Amino acid sequence: MIMKEIDFLPEWYKSGRRRQISYRTQYVALGGMFVVMVVYSFIALHSLSKAKAELTRMAPNQAQAQNASREFANIRNQLTQLQKKAKILEEIDSKIDITSILAEMSFLIDENIVLSRVDFTAEKFENEQQGKTSGYGGSVIRVAGRNRIGKQAVPLGDVRFKVVINGVASDASDVAQLICRLEDSPYFCLVYPSFSRNRKTRLAKNPSAEEFQVTEFEIGCYLANYSESTVGS
Repeated sequence: MIMKEIDFLPEWYKSGRRRQISYRTQYVALGGMFVVMVVYSFIALHSLSKAKAELTRMAPNQAQAQNASREFANIRNQLTQLQKKAKILEEIDSKIDITSILAEMSFLIDENIVLSRVDFTAEKFENEQQGKTSGYGGSVIRVAGRNRIGKQAVPLGDVRFKVVINGVASDASDVAQLICRLEDSPYFCLVYPSFSRNRKTRLAKNPSAEEFQVTEFEIGCYLANYSESTVGS
């Protein structure tokens, strides 16, 4: 004899039971998600608080870094200005020792000569038709020139100094000896006489005294503190 199970539960009861189980499962899942969100929010809030505290701690360092950056920019600007000024000073620097030159002139000029004027004139070098010397050895021909700024001549860069000496000597031979001494001196080069003439004069302390003859002269030369470039063969 076969026994048959008879289900006396109505279908609406079983459907309701299934819905309750589904709702309970959804409630548990939502509760778990809520717990996870609460934990995540707590962790995020903790991380945010920690980051905020770190930013607060680093704020003074950031301000110091900004100040150091501004100071560095100022120093760099000052350095640029100083480099420009140094370049200008280097260009206008005469690079001559006036004291030594005057001492050399005092040594070369004897007691029979009295100077009335000594002029130093800076002349800038300018290349003159270097192409003509291409392919040949020898010195580059240069002519002295000047850069003009406004109404005054202001030579900049590499210059040579022309010296013009004016004075009187007791005799023309004294002028000739002075020219020879200047040519032999390591301080001067390209010595040339501009003029030499005789004239009569009196002593300033005694205008009524008899006139006597002197030699008035002018000598030009250059300081020997430069060298000419050479063109290779």
